[in-house]
Amino acid sequence: MAIVAPFSGLRYNTAKISRLEDVVTPPYDVIDLQARRMLLEKNPYSMIKLDLSKDIEPGGMTDARYDDSRKLLEEWLRQGILVRDEEPAIYLYYIDYNHPSGRRLTRKGLICLTELAEFSEGIVKPHEKFFRNVVSDRLRLLDACRTQFSQVFSVYPDRENQIINVLEDGREPEPLCACDDQDGCRHVLWRVTDRQAIARVREQFADKCLYIADGHHRYNTALQMRELMAGRQGGVSGDSPFNFIMMYLSAMEDPGLSVLPTHRLVRLAGTAADELVAELAPGFAIEEIEGGSRETLISEVLARMEEKRGRGNVFGLYHPGEDRCFLLVGKEKIMEKAGFGAMPAPLRELDVVVLSELILGKYLGLDHDRCEEENLIDYFSDPDDALDRAVKESGESEGVSVIFLMNNTEVDQVKKVSDAELVMPHKSTYFYPKILTGLVMNRLVEGEKVDL
Repeated sequence: MAIVAPFSGLRYNTAKISRLEDVVTPPYDVIDLQARRMLLEKNPYSMIKLDLSKDIEPGGMTDARYDDSRKLLEEWLRQGILVRDEEPAIYLYYIDYNHPSGRRLTRKGLICLTELAEFSEGIVKPHEKFFRNVVSDRLRLLDACRTQFSQVFSVYPDRENQIINVLEDGREPEPLCACDDQDGCRHVLWRVTDRQAIARVREQFADKCLYIADGHHRYNTALQMRELMAGRQGGVSGDSPFNFIMMYLSAMEDPGLSVLPTHRLVRLAGTAADELVAELAPGFAIEEIEGGSRETLISEVLARMEEKRGRGNVFGLYHPGEDRCFLLVGKEKIMEKAGFGAMPAPLRELDVVVLSELILGKYLGLDHDRCEEENLIDYFSDPDDALDRAVKESGESEGVSVIFLMNNTEVDQVKKVSDAELVMPHKSTYFYPKILTGLVMNRLVEGEKVDL
């Protein structure tokens, strides 16, 4: 089902850029203004100058914004800062990292071209909604630069790890490059040009679906770019570069594939802890965690949540105004009893859905629109960061910023939701670590043909 292909990657010239750490970046959508300034201070050839950050108002989406990026890309190509591999390849991409549990893991994946497919075809499957204004910005950048700077991160089923095994056997002896990111993760890239290995990988993908883990907006941008080129050219051929997108692919069963939880900080109007607990009591068995510092309380409730993983919906709740912490364990069939029985089962069982629809929406009266309009929710992968913000905000305002602590969404839950053609709430998954922008890029050159 999925059609993959090698490509001639565009990369930083390591003869001119000795420290890739200074020029590659996290994905554009996690870079705020402060991070952008720090990246630019490292090196004038930082990828953020080309890929551009997300912090832009609609009025800032001027032709000059995208034209400047195009001109800079052309200049870097002339200077030899960026060079393109001569031979099409599939790129093995490994990340060694420390999991929050303390384990050292390696996530194994590959970067290749993947043929674009509409979601309705069931070949590439989303699990999140996307925002049109974000796609508009990315489309104008892609149209100007004709370069896919970063990959869409997708996962695929491969219980026997056959695809990675084939590529490991066929890779070049030495890595193309390696660098460390700001979190201490080690990123290593190899090139695979062996024709037999590539052919076997293409055969393996022929009966697989791909599930987007991260990069829904980038995928939608590529679909719109294909439509744009079809309108200009009277069609897009099957082997056109505009019919493909650069993807990073990792097996669902890879032992290094990690999905971290995304905890919620929710701003309430001065609700006392006992009042909050009473509002949640109809759906949850609630136990207060006592003793120790606030950091100890958070650690203890997270440990208790992990113990109960897979046995229903479980949350932690911390009230910074009163320094009180609670374990919330969902009662049997809480969603059905609360009137959500018509909701499809793959969604009804998700912690993120129980939180957004039952806890926030029904019990606390905070619907999605209000949360968005009044900026009532912030998201944190690190519970310590959430704790710091909650304590700070609760000391500065009349209201209280409580924390709802989450277990992570499992990969098989993502698969179930995607297979059922459903979508999850915003920030349901956080695949860690992030893939770097700038290790390898894909040029879209009119007239070229993808190596099929």
